[in-house]
Amino acid sequence: MTRVIEADVCIIGSGITAAMVAEKLTDERQCSVVVVEAGDEFDPLTARPALRRRFLDYGESPWRNDHIAGTEVAGQQSRSMVVGGLAMHWGGVTPRWSPEDFRIKSLYGIHEDWPIAYDDLDPFYQEAEERLGIAGEQGPPDLDPRGKPFPQPALPLTWGLSQLKRWAADAGIATWSQPSAKNAVPWRGRPACCRNDTCFPICPIGAKYSPDFTWNALRHSGRVQLLSRTVVRRLDAAAGSDRIERAQAVSRDHPGEPIEFRARTFVVAAGYLWSPHLLLLSRSARHPNGMANRSGLVGKYLCGHRNVSAYVSVPFALYPGTNEQHSLVTKQFMRHRTGGPRYLRHDLRIWESDVGQEPRIRGDGGKLLLGDDLLADWRRRAATGTARVRSYYDVIPDRSSDLTLDGARRTPWGDPAPRLAWRDAPVSKELRGASEQHLRELFEHLARAGNGRVLSTGTDSFQDHPAGGCRMGADPAQSVTDSWGRSHDHENLFIVGAPTCVSASSANGTLTFAALSLRSASAIGRVFPARAT
Repeated sequence: MTRVIEADVCIIGSGITAAMVAEKLTDERQCSVVVVEAGDEFDPLTARPALRRRFLDYGESPWRNDHIAGTEVAGQQSRSMVVGGLAMHWGGVTPRWSPEDFRIKSLYGIHEDWPIAYDDLDPFYQEAEERLGIAGEQGPPDLDPRGKPFPQPALPLTWGLSQLKRWAADAGIATWSQPSAKNAVPWRGRPACCRNDTCFPICPIGAKYSPDFTWNALRHSGRVQLLSRTVVRRLDAAAGSDRIERAQAVSRDHPGEPIEFRARTFVVAAGYLWSPHLLLLSRSARHPNGMANRSGLVGKYLCGHRNVSAYVSVPFALYPGTNEQHSLVTKQFMRHRTGGPRYLRHDLRIWESDVGQEPRIRGDGGKLLLGDDLLADWRRRAATGTARVRSYYDVIPDRSSDLTLDGARRTPWGDPAPRLAWRDAPVSKELRGASEQHLRELFEHLARAGNGRVLSTGTDSFQDHPAGGCRMGADPAQSVTDSWGRSHDHENLFIVGAPTCVSASSANGTLTFAALSLRSASAIGRVFPARAT
């Protein structure tokens, strides 16, 4: 017999975007919410000091059972499938994107403009920063515009980062403290960061935001029902209608027991991979290409950004090891297209590094170093420091950068598995080599201006912080959702967060995904009565 669960809102997925939607809805509206997650429950905060210890002592992953065997996909950036999603062990880096990111067609004549502007998202950026607890420093207003101050002061710069800030200034680059979802002061019941220095993969005290804090509070108050280990396999519309009527699911604990979720509104919050995959699986005679896919664009225009990085020897000592994941950032290359290739926009981050500073037993010429010689070599090299620099650069997606259903592979539940293909649009493909060379030249300029030298450079081939697959737009023929994340094809179906992105900027995307989800939640909530304050 089918188990039927009813609610006003059914949210599929439990990552950071789902957490933002559920929290905002239940803060502001009178509605019942059920959340469905395929993965397992997270380890509680009380277990994390011991998990961190085993990570340090033995190199064990501190996140047990955070993915489901058989769901791996070639080209996938993370296999994390757990209550809380990837943000259970993210780095907590939370820059905003720049105004230019939403108008690249108007400004540069390439790809597409978003149907929203930066100013439309600014209040939701602010709300996301307040809900997550972002510690940040505003950069120069012309480079780092925002409507209100950060909710928390910036994480303090270490002595070394202060030196590197002056070093970057010698090259004409203004930098400031990277915004982070790590408490500089106690926030919403969580303590301030005490620099355990294992932010990634695990914060043992809860100073870094992770979605379990939101889910714990919502479940404790009875404001949501969350079912883990429950896999939604398809969405169904009502007979003869485009209105979504139910989500069909199966329990991983009781595979033979079908579960049916019925709701007034359905929210797909399963990320860039599993959101379009679910929609493509939901085929029917009325919707032969899957749900929300009359445009044929579900799974299309997957986007991300690549990076070029370098290690640079600087002519002064650094002492890495304190809050080592914290960094400097600048947006001056995001706000203004750089010289060189026809289209290149990128961020720039700078860290302290211990690369090249470790003691060694052989010198540059291979001579064996023992006793005083070893110590003298170590002291000589410690008199200089090593900076790590890295730039993400904007990659314009092609329509054929896509997720499709794999006819040869099946999920553990017998459905066609997702298949990923990442492809650059012609403008990015043609300029890729020149763009990466331009960034290597920037790092050389940075090193020379500060009397340093580049030790090594590297380029990643994958696209980081992936997004897209259900892009938003004003034209239903050229997009999957409207600017609020509502499907053009189904009035009660919303797709939220990363999949709705039109492009992926040149900076970490999590804060933008959260802000987009909060904007969607404001639209989802309009049909429900306001909660009394």
